[in-house]
Amino acid sequence: MPISKPRLRAAAVTTAAVLAVGAPTAYAAFDPGGDTSTTAQSAAVRGKPYVGTHLYFGTGRNDGKPDVTEKQFLAFVTKAVTPRFPDGLTIEDARGQWRNAKGVVIRERSYELTLLYPKSQARAKDPGIEAIRSAYKKEFHQESVMRADEAANVDF
Repeated sequence: MPISKPRLRAAAVTTAAVLAVGAPTAYAAFDPGGDTSTTAQSAAVRGKPYVGTHLYFGTGRNDGKPDVTEKQFLAFVTKAVTPRFPDGLTIEDARGQWRNAKGVVIRERSYELTLLYPKSQARAKDPGIEAIRSAYKKEFHQESVMRADEAANVDF
């Protein structure tokens, strides 16, 4: 079923509002007490409370240089991400689209990096995540690195 333009527009406005609030405060939304509604209590939950942070790295550059290569991206992960998250991470190839500050729609190859960490460590992990985003923007002349945080239950 196609999505109506008003619904699509509302979703876009909501997404923009969430991103505008700023990722550093995203972990604050995870209620340490949890949802005590009947639905939440009746659902079986496996694992421990974690936060999943997804970072989206575009590969097109604003400075006219060639796109970021896989080798360059993996070297960046080794240098900037692994020391902060040595327990593990996931990288997925992606294709992305976004509108830059000049209003131009950009379509590019990108990478999604997923980090999972205990909810109790969210405040401590936040500065490292923000340092990763800043380092990538600086090194590869990017306008942004999108961040999305979500609550997760993790079992190993």
